[in-house]
Amino acid sequence: MLHRIMRARTILFLGNFFTALTMNLVSYTFVSYLLGFIPQAAVGFAIALGGLIATVLFLFLPRFVRRYGAQRLALAATFVSMLLVFAAAAAPQTIASMIFIVLVASFQPFVYYGLDLLLEATVDREGTTGRVRTMFLNGGNLGILLAPLLIGTLLARTDSYTLVFFAAGAALMPFLVLFGLRDLPKGGAPTKEELRASVSCIRCDRDLLAATVGHLILYLFYIWAPFYIPVYLHGVLGIPWSELGWMFSVMLVPYLLIEYPAGWLADKFLGDKELMFAGFLVMGTALGSVGFLSADSPAWAVVGVLLATRAGAALVESMTEGHFFRRVSEKDVTSVSIFRGVWPIANVIAPIVPAVIVGVTGSYPIFFFVVGTFILLSGVVITFAIRDFR
Repeated sequence: MLHRIMRARTILFLGNFFTALTMNLVSYTFVSYLLGFIPQAAVGFAIALGGLIATVLFLFLPRFVRRYGAQRLALAATFVSMLLVFAAAAAPQTIASMIFIVLVASFQPFVYYGLDLLLEATVDREGTTGRVRTMFLNGGNLGILLAPLLIGTLLARTDSYTLVFFAAGAALMPFLVLFGLRDLPKGGAPTKEELRASVSCIRCDRDLLAATVGHLILYLFYIWAPFYIPVYLHGVLGIPWSELGWMFSVMLVPYLLIEYPAGWLADKFLGDKELMFAGFLVMGTALGSVGFLSADSPAWAVVGVLLATRAGAALVESMTEGHFFRRVSEKDVTSVSIFRGVWPIANVIAPIVPAVIVGVTGSYPIFFFVVGTFILLSGVVITFAIRDFR
C-alpha cells in the first residue's frame, strides 16, 4: 500500500513538473506576444473574458469528478490545452491564436483541480500535509525554473513566440502518457454536498475563508507578475530575452529552496500564520519595487528585486495551501473547487487592473506600485484573520 502511494505521488510530482513547464512557457510570453498585434486594453479584457468562462465552467467540476473521476478530469483538461496551444502556434498573429492562447491560460485551474484531489487521496495523516504538498509544489517548481531558460534559448535571436508555443504543447505529451497508463488512488467518493452549502461553510469558517482569500491574492500576483513583469522589462526597458531567461530562472530558485523547508517548519514548530505574514510583506514590497527598475539598473538589482517577489510568493503559496488542506480532504470536493475556483476569478479581475491603470496613466511603474501596495496591505489583514493550528 505504501509503495502504491509513493508511486502515485511520484507520478503526480512529474505531472506537476510538465504542467508547470507548459503553463510558464505560456505565461511569461503570451502577453508580450499579444501586444504585438492587439492593444493593451483588448489583451486585458480578453484574458478577463477567458477567466469568466472558466469561472462558469468551474461550477460544474464537482459533478464531473463524481461522474468521471479526478484523473480523467486532469487528462481531459491537459489534452484540450495541448490542442489549443498547438493551434495557437499554427495560426500566428491572428485573432484565432489570441482566442486559443487565452483559453490555454484559462484552462490551467482545471488541471490543478484534478491534481489536488488526486494528491489528497494519497494523504492519510494530516501531520504530513505540509511536507507532502510542498514536495508536490517542488515538482512544479522544477518546471517553473526550466521554462525561462528554455524561453531565453528559443528567443535569443528572434521574438518568434510560436517556437515557445510549440515547445509548450510538446511538454504536455509526457503528462498524457504518465496519466493515461497508470490508475491513481481515487480516495473516497466525493460528497454530494451542494455548492451553496460549501460556500456557506467556508464563509462561516474564519480559517478556510482567510486561506481562500489569501490564495485569491496570491493568484492575482501570479497574473500581475509573470504576465506583466516580462512586458515591462523586455518591451519597455529593452532587456533582451537572452538575459531575461537566466534572470527569471534565478528569480524562481526560492520556490525550490523555501517551500519544502517552510512546510516542514509549519508542521513542526511555527504554524502557518507567521510565515504567511512574512510572505505577504516581502511579496507586496518587492512587486511594488519593480517599477523603480530602469534601463540603467544593474543586473544584480533587477535579479534582487525579482528574487524577493518569488521568495515572498513561495512562503504565501506553501502556507495558504498547507493551511487550507489541513482542514479539508479530497472528499470535500466542493470545498476544493471553491479554493481552486478563486484562480479563474483572479483571471477575471487581475487583467482589468493593468488595462485601466496603464491605459489611463501610460505608466507601468504606477501599476506595479499600486498592485504591490494592495498585496501588502490586504495580505497582512488576511494573515491576522488566520487561527493558527499551533
